[in-house]
Amino acid sequence: MHRRLPPLNALKAFEAAGRHASFTLAADELRVTHGAISRHVQALEAWLGVLLFERHNRRVVLTEAGRSYLAEIGAALDRVALATARQVERGQERVLHVNALATFTLRWLIPRLSAFQRAHPAIEIRLTTSNVPLAHIAEPFDVAIRGGPDTRPGYVGREFLTEERIPVCSPALLRRQPLREPAQLKHHTLLHAATLAEVWPHWLKAAGVPDLEPQASITLEHFYLTLQAALDGLGVAMGPTRLVADDVAAGRLTLPFPGPALPARSYHTYVPEARKEDPAVRAFCEWLLVAA
Repeated sequence: MHRRLPPLNALKAFEAAGRHASFTLAADELRVTHGAISRHVQALEAWLGVLLFERHNRRVVLTEAGRSYLAEIGAALDRVALATARQVERGQERVLHVNALATFTLRWLIPRLSAFQRAHPAIEIRLTTSNVPLAHIAEPFDVAIRGGPDTRPGYVGREFLTEERIPVCSPALLRRQPLREPAQLKHHTLLHAATLAEVWPHWLKAAGVPDLEPQASITLEHFYLTLQAALDGLGVAMGPTRLVADDVAAGRLTLPFPGPALPARSYHTYVPEARKEDPAVRAFCEWLLVAA
């Protein structure tokens, strides 16, 4: 059967531009010029006979036809990439590409990963970390670990670990300055993550002290830095219960209050549709459920 297909480079340019909502970012990803992306998209629009983008000065917006086409083309290119990867991997040790949240990787996944390696010695894990949405992950992956639940077209999502947030600090800090009730936080330093600026205000409100002014506040760029600062006795952090459980069990951190605990997004695996039956992917996702 003869397939009537547009040029592959035009499809790649359109998919990248649609995913990023930017010709410039698409050009950076594909290592071509902005003009090349624009020409490829124009050629594809002419080939299809429909307008895929609305141009607005310095930005582009997908048309309704563009959004519909992107959903199908993105999934199709994923299938091509995955089929190619399978052929490359034939006869080789299986490599599993996992992209996970940075703090989750440092505090939960890495300390447990040796158990997976012992159980599946023929599977090599290639682990990268990022906090960007799935659509913006530049490198191919077999499994992504993100918060949820979310509906992600083209991916199969599955929860494997629930989460809550509650204040944590080092035992040494409590020996220097007692902390028996939330109101006593006024004598302490609160550790904030720049990416989660509202967590402390929400907890203070839930604890009945919404107007509390701490002795000091320190804001750190990444969430995992606040946990390290808490371990070092710098102040009190909002700890995800699952990610601090090992430190609490070892006595490196303590929970000064029994509650309240704020609900947080649980951890989910997101697997491309074309990979859901892959034995290595299934082994890793099943292991996460057991390890949790």
